[in-house]
Amino acid sequence: MEKRIETPITREAARALKSGDAVLLSGVIYTARDAAHKRLCELAEQGKPLPIDIENATIYFVGPTPAKPGQAIGSAGPTTSYRMDAYSPTLIALGQTGMIGKGKRGPEVVEAMKKYGAVYFGAIGGAGALLSRCIVKSEVVAYEDLGAEAIRRLTVRDLPVTVIIDSEGNNLYETGRQQYLAEHKK
Repeated sequence: MEKRIETPITREAARALKSGDAVLLSGVIYTARDAAHKRLCELAEQGKPLPIDIENATIYFVGPTPAKPGQAIGSAGPTTSYRMDAYSPTLIALGQTGMIGKGKRGPEVVEAMKKYGAVYFGAIGGAGALLSRCIVKSEVVAYEDLGAEAIRRLTVRDLPVTVIIDSEGNNLYETGRQQYLAEHKK
């Protein structure tokens, strides 16, 4: 059964999600990849305000392609999340509650998720054209000089994601594999 979630995702809402939950996400999310994450963390270290409201924010690790006429955005598939691992704990401590990407996360990220109450969603890699259909509005809000990696404010409707790692540290990449092997052991 899919859960319908509206952003912003509070810490309480993040803690209610469990690894393996199928989610249809709607509302405002932001895009950012490693270059933008680095700039955000540098601002935080300097005590300066961030160009986005990080409190209860969800960040999609994506560098979308240019939009075709009549589209809000081009292909928007997830990028490999570990490239944000050096920065995610800082942003989670500042209030970020959701991340969307693909692939494994490091132990420091998982510990920050457990400490502060955040969730890591997986989106299907290779399905960027299909995922972009769930994006109804896109606008660059910071770091336009980064091109495709600029921070964008997206309005999404029913973006299909799966909870990979929940706020208790349960990891679908581990538990799913264990479950599969247990079911298929002969």
